[in-house]
Amino acid sequence: MFKWEVVDPAPGEPVAPHQRLAWGKTVGLGAQHVVAMFGATFVFPLVMGLDPNLAIMFSGICTVIFLLICSNRVPSYLGTSASFVASVAAIRAQGGDSADVTGAIMVGGIVLALVGLVVHFAGAHWIHRILPPAVTGAVVMLIGFNLAPVVAGIYWPQDQWIALITAAFMVFAAVMLPGFWSRIAVFLALIFGYLLSWIADALFGSINSVLPTGPDAVEHDRISWAGVKAADWIGFPSGTLGDGVSVVHGPSFSTTFILLVLPGVIALIAENTGHVKAVAEMTKTDLDPYMGRAIGADGVATALASAFGGSPTTTYAENIGVMGATKVYSTAAYYVAAGVAILLGLCPKFGAIVNATPGGVLGGITVVLYGMIGLVGAKIWVENQVDFGNPVNMVGLAAGLIAGIGGVTLKITNDFSLSGIALGTILVIVFFHMVNGREGAGAGGVTRNLSHPETDDKPLR
Repeated sequence: MFKWEVVDPAPGEPVAPHQRLAWGKTVGLGAQHVVAMFGATFVFPLVMGLDPNLAIMFSGICTVIFLLICSNRVPSYLGTSASFVASVAAIRAQGGDSADVTGAIMVGGIVLALVGLVVHFAGAHWIHRILPPAVTGAVVMLIGFNLAPVVAGIYWPQDQWIALITAAFMVFAAVMLPGFWSRIAVFLALIFGYLLSWIADALFGSINSVLPTGPDAVEHDRISWAGVKAADWIGFPSGTLGDGVSVVHGPSFSTTFILLVLPGVIALIAENTGHVKAVAEMTKTDLDPYMGRAIGADGVATALASAFGGSPTTTYAENIGVMGATKVYSTAAYYVAAGVAILLGLCPKFGAIVNATPGGVLGGITVVLYGMIGLVGAKIWVENQVDFGNPVNMVGLAAGLIAGIGGVTLKITNDFSLSGIALGTILVIVFFHMVNGREGAGAGGVTRNLSHPETDDKPLR
């Protein structure tokens, strides 16, 4: 499995997963994969209140696990997933801490691993029956749009002008910059916002705004590097998170919080399925026998990372986009990328720099990213030709979307209730299948790839 055929292809000739270029070029490609995954992989832990340094390190570890489980047949990088961001916001809004967050996500990872096991032995066709594109698109949409209050209430108010300018730059970079640069728009926007905040501190002084740690506005610098100066250059991720929980911690389990994250599993099933199909199309190979392995590997990786306080993982479209641009599909490059990520995770000073990201910068990035997550649901509908002239799709999904996005609550007992994403997802699935097949053909859309290499090169999770 670790013997790659060394090739020196002509320009434009593809390099297969079982092949590799000379090690010098392979290392260069691995570094390119690190840059591609970098921005989103540490932005999402920040917005979930987890440690970005630990997330970077586990992204490398989990990528190795993914490659091993898939027998080096499916080239892919596992970065931080956004599928649970809205669920994490809901958990924290209900008083849960980081241990509750990672405990719920760990269960979600185990469920995803079990789904992968079933797919491996039963085939992927049953996924499309239970979760057709109409349902999957609705769930992804309500996950993304459910995050709107998080931007409006937490990040944007910290520095609205920095947030607005950063958001404008990210939109410009993602669309107008050429090729590879557009794929790392999140990373570029973070650097831009960081520099802009530093200039604003120098020109205008400190700002008076509300921080996530308190309800009252306080005077503070946009950038504080006190933690950076105190951090070591080499060491394991350590310290405490914003809610007082240790960076490396064991999970805590709550049925209520677990139900909040299960909709994210549906999004990950669709995402992994689409990414495997996209890689298969790019490499001109049949990867269906590895579909269950890929889904299960992502579940195992998410559960493992969460067991130590890390962030959930998913296959990254950014890195699939890099392969599309370079036509190098060698899994050797991904092992290099994983090694670099692990080394970065072992540099606490790097993590302290990331943790010092100004709130206004996160506000600008998340206002675009969260909207993009929601619109991926619409993208799934469009690509799969979901017909909203059919009342099965129109009426069957309507109640779940409003319940999920609007935060509707269904009180079942004095101690247990369903609300937001959890309730919305249940209503979408139950109502859709309650009426599916009773109003003519075409409900749910056609079963097609949910991702395409020519479009999946943008920073969408």
